[in-house]
Formats: sequence, C-alpha cells, structure tokens
Amino acid sequence: MFDRLSDGFNSVFRRLSGKGTITESNIREAIGEVRTALLEADVHYEVVKSFCDEVVADALGREVTKSLKPGQEMIGIVHRRLVELLGGDPDAEPGAPVLQPSGGGIMKVSPGPTVVMMCGLQGSGKTTTCGKLALMLKK
Repeated sequence: MFDRLSDGFNSVFRRLSGKGTITESNIREAIGEVRTALLEADVHYEVVKSFCDEVVADALGREVTKSLKPGQEMIGIVHRRLVELLGGDPDAEPGAPVLQPSGGGIMKVSPGPTVVMMCGLQGSGKTTTCGKLALMLKK
C-alpha cells in the first residue's frame, strides 16, 4: 500500500518539478494524481476528498518561495496536510515523535461503526487495548 502511494506521489512531484510556477491547472492535475494514489491505497473516499480540497485551498493561495521550485513547494503542502491528517504536528522539531496525543479523539469519517486497525506482536496488549478503547468510546 505504501509503495503504491509513494509511487503515485513521486510521479506527481516529478511532473511538477519542471514547471516554473504553480498554476491552477498544475494544481488540479497534480491533485487528481494524488487523489488517484490515495484511492488506490484504499483510503476512504471522504478522507481523500477532504484532504484534496484542503491541499488545493492551500496551494491556490500560496506564492512559491524564491528558493524552492513549484514541485518542492507542492511537496511541502502535501506533506503538511498528510501529517495533520495522520494526527501529527507539522511544525514539530525534526526528530521529535511524529504523533503526539491530541485531545481530538478518534477521527470519524461517516456515521455508524468506525474501523480501527490494531497492530502488534503476540502478547503486546492489542486485546486489552481494544477493551479499553471500547470502554472509552462507550462513555
């Protein structure tokens, strides 16, 4: 999944790297490829739609920093939004833990059941954590 996502992002940024400026048509083309890469990586449609809308809004109003190329600027915008989407702080110091506990709780994409994937080795506490999580969500 991550390989497919990385390949999709790489092709988008390679295409933008030769451009002199970020135009609305460049952004629309790039975000279409980002959308495709995210959907192919099995990201929920509503999450992809929201993410892409935020990236387009950020990119349309932004002037390219003189020291950066448009592709690099777009990488920065997408990176910032991805970190925020995953619950991290895009302004955190390099080397700091990526995910900090936030008081926001679990992101719910749509009404109804929310799927939470638990990963870990045998005996690492997945079942116990699921029980605690269920109790917390029940309250």
